[in-house]
Amino acid sequence: MGLIGGMARTAVVAGTATAVSNRVSRRQAGRWQAQESQAAPPPPAAPAYAPAPAAPVPVDPTTAQLERLAGLHASGVLSDEEFAAAKAKLLGL
Repeated sequence: MGLIGGMARTAVVAGTATAVSNRVSRRQAGRWQAQESQAAPPPPAAPAYAPAPAAPVPVDPTTAQLERLAGLHASGVLSDEEFAAAKAKLLGL
């Protein structure tokens, strides 16, 4: 067998291998697609709108200080008289 015969034989073998490989790939892709369409339910629909996040409640500095004083009074750090004086000072009474 000569050089041209060897090249022709190689071309035939390579062409056949390519054709078989492509056919197997197409068949396998078709099977995967069929399995996915049977097994996977459709994805849930996205909501038409996203709920707005809750607006932060503004914190009044006076209220925050009163709460802090009340906590100190409840824990016993401030006496009744000290709490009353600090509250009056804070409220401007």
